[in-house]
Amino acid sequence: MNGLPDGALDNVKILDLTWVLSGPYAAMVLCDLGAEVIKVERPPYGDVARTTGPFLSRAADPESSYFFSINRGKKSTLLDLRKPEGKDLFLRLVEQVDVVMENFTPGTMDRLGLGYDVLSARNPRVIYSATSGFGQTGPDRDKPALDVVVQGMGGVMSITGEEGGPPVRPGVSLGDIAAGLFTAIGILAALRERERSGRGQMIDISMLDCQVAILENAFARYSATGEVPKAIGTRHPLSTPFQALPTADGHIVIALGFGLENIWGVFCAVIDRPELIDDARFQTPGERTRNHAALEPILNEAMKQQSTAHWVREFEAINLPCGPLLSIPEVATYPQVAAREMLREVESPRGNKLTIPNSPLRLSRTPGGIRGGPPAPGQHTRYVLAELLGLDESQIDAEYASGAAVEARELPPEITGT
Repeated sequence: MNGLPDGALDNVKILDLTWVLSGPYAAMVLCDLGAEVIKVERPPYGDVARTTGPFLSRAADPESSYFFSINRGKKSTLLDLRKPEGKDLFLRLVEQVDVVMENFTPGTMDRLGLGYDVLSARNPRVIYSATSGFGQTGPDRDKPALDVVVQGMGGVMSITGEEGGPPVRPGVSLGDIAAGLFTAIGILAALRERERSGRGQMIDISMLDCQVAILENAFARYSATGEVPKAIGTRHPLSTPFQALPTADGHIVIALGFGLENIWGVFCAVIDRPELIDDARFQTPGERTRNHAALEPILNEAMKQQSTAHWVREFEAINLPCGPLLSIPEVATYPQVAAREMLREVESPRGNKLTIPNSPLRLSRTPGGIRGGPPAPGQHTRYVLAELLGLDESQIDAEYASGAAVEARELPPEITGT
């Protein structure tokens, strides 16, 4: 179907109760690597991300582009975990899988009677991954959190934006994505450890913890100097020029420093500012950073004399790391991105098509990649019950009759705008 060989995680089975972004992103990474990811969605509409626009309506059945982009290749079941029959069915599935993932507020699964202790008693080898805003311990454990909240509380927004300006949210859901990536790493580590011990374990991932972790340099600088890190635009706090600079027709990003100090003089000659070469204020990356307010206007004026393409050619000739600052449409048509096949058009079972980012994980024998479109809600319930539990059609019908398994409903027009 997808043209890919078996992935590195072939034969790993995951029950995925996650919703919206952080957990589904982690599950997507594992699915791209070959794991069989079975979404356990809440009736009647499934993952609330399915209600988030913009909606694709090229086919008769509209579907969320938001949900589409991070749930490709997964399978979907609709189980009612609020009913005893649904819980029993879920626990029977737990016995057959390697990993259970959730990203609810701590305590939610325990209140359902499906916490880690219950699941591990049914399957001692199961790896249970819990991603939450603040983790399973600490004074904030019971507080809900979304991406922007942990970005604010974790310090990211305090160092993002222009110097002296208001706090700025990065243009990507860094709180969710970072937590998703750390969740995937934790699951991979637990799978590896299980090969040695034969036992599963619980993984506790806090979105706030992950924000702190990716700010390693900011905290190290604060500890070393006592100076509070602040927003400085596109500049680097330790090296200059290491930033975006304006050109005659856009911007270019350059990175001069960290072992490249020896080309400062050549750089000054290329931009026709030889007087900067021997200026005592600009001899090292640190000195240039301390005196950036004097240096930047000179660099800005010099760079505006030529186009971005001109400067890229000139700087590449002297081995200065650089690149054009591209918009999303420009990235989509950039030759290197095309050569790496980083964008793929994917079709859903409903007939809708969307161009989405491919997996960046390139393994020589077991490559990562998109393994199919996103599932319709409950599309694979019968398949999963037959394959994992060995139920026949009459037994599966009985699960539906009991309310353990549920048929999906179509999203109402007021949500999709159709």
